[in-house]
Amino acid sequence: MSSNAEHFDHFGCNAFDDRVMRQRLPLDIYESIRRIRDDGCAWDPKVADAVADAMKDWAIELGATHYIHWFSPMTGVGSGKHDSFIDGTRAGSPIIKFNGKMLSKGESDASSFPSGGLRATFEARGYTTWDPTSPAFVLGTTLYIPTAFCAYTGEALDQKTPVLRSNQALNKQCLRMLRALGDTDSVSVQATVGAEQEYFLVDKALFDRRMDLKIAGHTLLGAKPPKGQEMEDHYYGSINERVRAFMRELDDELWALGIPAKTEHNEVAPGQYELASVYATANIACDHNQIMMELLRKVALRHGMACLLHEKPFAGINGSGKHNNWSLVTSTGKNLLDPTDEPAENLPFLVSLCAVLTAVDEYADLLRLSATCPGNEYRLGGNEAPPAIISVFLGEPLEQLMAGIAEGHAPNRSERAPLLTGVKSLPLLMLDDNDRNRTSPFAFTGNKFEFRMVGSSQNIGLSNAVLGAAVADTMRKFAEKLEAAEDKSACVYAIVKETYENHKRIIFNGNNYSFEWANEAKRRGLPNLPTMVDAAEAFVDQKNIDLFERTHVFTAVECRSRHEIMLETYSKTIHIDASVMLEMVDRSILPAAIDALGKAAETAKNLRQLEISCTAALETVKELSVLIDRVRELSAQLAKALANIPHNGDVRETACAFRSLATHEISRLRSAVDQLEVAMPESAWPIPGYTDLLFDL
Repeated sequence: MSSNAEHFDHFGCNAFDDRVMRQRLPLDIYESIRRIRDDGCAWDPKVADAVADAMKDWAIELGATHYIHWFSPMTGVGSGKHDSFIDGTRAGSPIIKFNGKMLSKGESDASSFPSGGLRATFEARGYTTWDPTSPAFVLGTTLYIPTAFCAYTGEALDQKTPVLRSNQALNKQCLRMLRALGDTDSVSVQATVGAEQEYFLVDKALFDRRMDLKIAGHTLLGAKPPKGQEMEDHYYGSINERVRAFMRELDDELWALGIPAKTEHNEVAPGQYELASVYATANIACDHNQIMMELLRKVALRHGMACLLHEKPFAGINGSGKHNNWSLVTSTGKNLLDPTDEPAENLPFLVSLCAVLTAVDEYADLLRLSATCPGNEYRLGGNEAPPAIISVFLGEPLEQLMAGIAEGHAPNRSERAPLLTGVKSLPLLMLDDNDRNRTSPFAFTGNKFEFRMVGSSQNIGLSNAVLGAAVADTMRKFAEKLEAAEDKSACVYAIVKETYENHKRIIFNGNNYSFEWANEAKRRGLPNLPTMVDAAEAFVDQKNIDLFERTHVFTAVECRSRHEIMLETYSKTIHIDASVMLEMVDRSILPAAIDALGKAAETAKNLRQLEISCTAALETVKELSVLIDRVRELSAQLAKALANIPHNGDVRETACAFRSLATHEISRLRSAVDQLEVAMPESAWPIPGYTDLLFDL
């Protein structure tokens, strides 16, 4: 067997997936699990003990000694505690125990995780519960069991539970629509997701010398390097061997866990890369992306590098996002967002398309909310990421189709034209229906929608929970109309007409970066929520609470708690940024600058004593003196402003104060320090600069 074949042969070898379950579980138990996973059937308690026994034996054979109920709290990182399979001893030998109860239920301190007031310190109990729809896996010597995490009183405290709830709602309403249109074969409909993950790599030795990178995850200081991304030579460029070795090991790790990592390449900015996986159901895709982020960090360390997942680790060059490619697929394998060759006759496609357009327009504020995090504040709206205004790119053929149906005459589908390269020896390629629009936050790309706004550090659970809830609620209204209609085709075309007339304002196929679009979007009445503090308010808008309660994705109490968590997260993040910046400036930058000033002054003095006239030496002393005083002044202003921020229990008022701090005091201090860096000798600057960080791999 070749080495390449071995790479593929070990795919999924550390995942308790369908292949393993078919081999190790009794047929009736396997079928029960399959129905829960694939058909949306209810939990069957009889499966737990049989699965636990098979899972334990399988994991131990792979070298596992511990297990963990792995969950995604609202901290943004995977969590869990390690428990050994050993449950006491008998005659000096360990007793190995892992039963259905241990598999199905775990307990964690719910008051120690963000809860938005749902859990007080003295109300500590929280539960983790096994998610049988997502495969368990072995990583190192630990069996990871994907779980949901909820409070003692039942509220969701994690990112997984809302996704599972939205999947249920989406499945129910899409099936109603399909049944009304005569589909009796499909037994379930699931959202499928493929996430594209962007990230930066920097040398670990340089990373360790930057307090801001170690603690805040991004550079708080740093002058622009002489070369950035302006030559456009990094994107899709040759991957250097050090990074390629990292990518090869990362692929091996991911493939062993059954994660189909597929595409990897250099991104636009120097030191930036992208990794994309093949589509999976929304819930599993969320788990896959969390594992991917964890392994990106771990594998990078083995290669002497640090992986940065912050949305804007470096000023002046592109930041990192996460493109959430979303579609709807039936149990029979039909993609409901595939137009096929006859989209005007494809009734399920038309209804699904209308459901998405309506949902995105009516709940644009929620979609913006789902892609908000402190780091994304610095990324959105540049020539790298969509603006904070939600719009949909459909492309001319689909928009013309909808407009034609709305006007009563569906246009014929035009024949696809060939790609004319002017070179006879090249293959003749047929063009796609429309070009791509990289500036759109929500773009139709052939048989799916690409939500490009999500930040690279974010858990994609909230985006998919929001999208699933909004589409499910819209699909419910369409299903009711279809169930009552005698002429189904006429009803579908009426839905298209109504959707286009009421929601065409959300369709924009042009340049989302342009100033003109911002004005046009305002004229259309589209919301523009530029900051996390603005976007967070969507969680407590009554319209949105009503949506979540109708679809059972969030309760009103959960909405209010998550609103509070988002604002607290923002405030804490900016507080950390400010504190780290002050520490770096006061204890590292200023002492080094004053030392450099002393040396420059001594040089100028010596030159004068030798009666050597050197204007540059005197100007250097003056410039450093002015800049050092300016930095010291702005540092004191930041410290004072930070100390005066109100902490009176009003989380929005506190968040607004921190937003002002980031916009004013932090920004001004950074600008002054960056000027000081340029003025000082490179050898005297106490931390690695951008040139080393971006180009030293």
